[in-house]
Amino acid sequence: MTLHPPALQLPQGPAGTEIRGLGHAQPVRVMDNFELETILDTNDEWIRQRTGIVTRHIAGEGETVATLATDAARMALADSGLEPEQIDLVVVATTTSQERSPNTAGRVAQALELGAARRGPGVIEINTACSGFEYALGIADQAIRSGSATHAIAVGAETLSTVTDWTDRTTAVLVADGAGAAVVGPSDAPRIGPVVWGSRTDMADSVRIGPPEGKFAQNGREVLRWGLLDAVGHAREAVERAGLTLDDIEVLVAHQANLRIIEPLAQGLGLSDKVVVTDVTESGNTSAASVPLGLSKWWHAGRIPAGVPALLFGFGGGFTYAGMVAMTPQRA
Repeated sequence: MTLHPPALQLPQGPAGTEIRGLGHAQPVRVMDNFELETILDTNDEWIRQRTGIVTRHIAGEGETVATLATDAARMALADSGLEPEQIDLVVVATTTSQERSPNTAGRVAQALELGAARRGPGVIEINTACSGFEYALGIADQAIRSGSATHAIAVGAETLSTVTDWTDRTTAVLVADGAGAAVVGPSDAPRIGPVVWGSRTDMADSVRIGPPEGKFAQNGREVLRWGLLDAVGHAREAVERAGLTLDDIEVLVAHQANLRIIEPLAQGLGLSDKVVVTDVTESGNTSAASVPLGLSKWWHAGRIPAGVPALLFGFGGGFTYAGMVAMTPQRA
């Protein structure tokens, strides 16, 4: 007698997903370059010329990865028009979480009372550093399309200031704190393209936070070289995987690492005449938060058009990269 195992059933998900709402949060304190002059051997002109950064936000007492992530998620949820009980997945990307357990996604779900009664959302925290939000958005998109979730919140949140060596001018002039979030829901047609992600294992130590000091350190020249030589190819692949050409892209939101990387990347992709988000000048480098933070700030300021293809691309610690094309939300 031949035994046949029972057939498993898979849920039927939607044809695609879309961004329903955007949100962001930044600490109250603003640190300008002139303040850095008082604690480092540097000056405003040197910082502007090499990074493009003018100001950055630094977390104070009571401002944590969890509180910033929660505030950004709350804003995105309000922008989406959805109710908290409709959210059944939270994915938070961070490399500076203060707690191992509960994770930051769990804290966001708890603070916002997300999910149905007695059944909260799935909560996932991921750490791919500066590409983290793109990983989180990719996971949210895949979870909804596979039928494992119906509505999700993807968040990037960081307090890099807590892991900064404030005597090292090569890194201290870059870092900042903040969070950005996107609410993702089902759509009749794909409005978020497939994520293209990967890593450079030979560059794993080029950007790191680890023992013995536990402080952020990087090989800036190696990162800059990758950003100038390799990033264009991976970003172009994300556009091609979405079935589009670079001529279709209207907005570029790259990791806000350094203006001297963002501008050549835009030029290499032929997007310099499109909307290129340069929030790094005001917000500094916020790692996993930088793409959603810049996207949300510029979106809510009316600087990004509605319903157009935007290329989101992050890269950094690990050494990881990830990108996808997402249609910008519609305006109410």
